[in-house]
Amino acid sequence: MKIHVASETQYMVKGNGVHTAFRDHVELLKSKNDVEVVVNNEGRGDVFHCHTYGPYYFFKGIGYKNRRIHTVHVIPDSIKGSLPFWQAFMPFVKWYLKQVYSYAEVCIAISPMVEEAIKETGAKTEIVRIFNPINIEKWKRTPENRKKGRELLGIAENEFVILGVGQLQARKGVEDFIDVAAAIPQGRFVWAGGRPFKAMTEGISRIDTRIGSASENIQFTGMLDLNVMPLIYAAADAMLFTSYQENCPLAPIEAAACGMPVVFRDIKEYRTLYDYAYLKAESTDEFIKITKQLITDKDFYNSGLFLSKQLLVQFDKDKIREKLVSLYARLNAHIPKLYPSWM
Repeated sequence: MKIHVASETQYMVKGNGVHTAFRDHVELLKSKNDVEVVVNNEGRGDVFHCHTYGPYYFFKGIGYKNRRIHTVHVIPDSIKGSLPFWQAFMPFVKWYLKQVYSYAEVCIAISPMVEEAIKETGAKTEIVRIFNPINIEKWKRTPENRKKGRELLGIAENEFVILGVGQLQARKGVEDFIDVAAAIPQGRFVWAGGRPFKAMTEGISRIDTRIGSASENIQFTGMLDLNVMPLIYAAADAMLFTSYQENCPLAPIEAAACGMPVVFRDIKEYRTLYDYAYLKAESTDEFIKITKQLITDKDFYNSGLFLSKQLLVQFDKDKIREKLVSLYARLNAHIPKLYPSWM
């Protein structure tokens, strides 16, 4: 059985989680010999699986009727705080994403909230819930990576480093991260991420002003190659994931795999997504309080490490791969779509 995996991110600026998920997906399928994999323009397969939703998705899906799979990384709410004037675009976005979801025989919902969002569009597609996998070995901290990461960032070994990862946009909570850094001068703060969509980023002028006047204990790396990120994670001691809207985010799980406490914003998406407990903050003041405690309280820090280890269980790459291969086999055998009861 041959699987055709596609993503437009291969031909775009790659500083986003969708491209990471696409690359991880390809690596995961190639890790065993039970299926063949062709990527983008390398050829055709028996089943088509795409991660993006532009014209490339519709074009590459031609000829795969009843054998198309779309992993849903983007829902209508994803544009809130991401694009300028997003309110004006929302009706079109909802209509367009309905067409995207309906084009696929099966949509993979990477979280319960994504599943609900697909249903709300009224798309006629089967929904299967499969989480984003994590390759723990890829992100595991080593002394060598920590040394290289700190040298890359210009950070001394004795400094406590708090990491933020994401695009420089309001939805990711970068302004809150700046506020936390200003309140904790004894910590060293690093934000890894840039603007793949450049001027089409919500609040670009406001955020640039905040960055320009930020405290001296925070630095912004800009866009980084995915291959550098294991070094950046290894250089850090804790992560603050301040984002206001996510589906099944990879960055905090990558940080957990690297071996550090992760503090999430307390939002509904995570309450329905994660099976295990996690550190969470409802406000900037709570992010500040928890971060200070991580710096000063060794027992609290170790409890955060334990929670990170627990989170990883849910995203076991081997179990997720089994679910994917089973789905491919069913579509390749032309077993009819199993419409859910809500349709």
